[in-house]
Amino acid sequence: MTDPRTHTTSRTIIAPPRVIFRAFLDAEAVESWRAPKGMTAKILSFDPRVGGGYRMTLVYSETERGRGKSTEDTDVVEARFIELIPNEKIVEAVEFASADPAFAGTMKMTAIFTAVANGTKVTFTAENVPIGISEVDHRAGMDSSLKNLANLVE
Repeated sequence: MTDPRTHTTSRTIIAPPRVIFRAFLDAEAVESWRAPKGMTAKILSFDPRVGGGYRMTLVYSETERGRGKSTEDTDVVEARFIELIPNEKIVEAVEFASADPAFAGTMKMTAIFTAVANGTKVTFTAENVPIGISEVDHRAGMDSSLKNLANLVE
């Protein structure tokens, strides 16, 4: 039986692991690819080292307003880097700033970079996903972010 609070997805991106790894640790790059479709991202602070992290605001588009976790039209995300293995793995502890208990708790986000013949397979695994985030919506958001990442580095 799979854990309903663990969501995973992956995509092969036509770029080497080192290029993709760097795109996770550069504030400008993260701002350009991390927000899923229907949102834009603004990095408020960024410290790319173990123990460091970032604060990001995700703003919903006009058509998506009213879905925010932090305010009606935003998700404020606090992330801390737990593990950084160059070109292989990034583990983050992620929390949403929200008064709604359905979005409370610390989610563990792991990105694994596996070299394959035509690029890098990037696998996202989110553990301890807040109960207010459906697996369908979360997987769609992660897939959208991976597509944005591919568009950035390919």
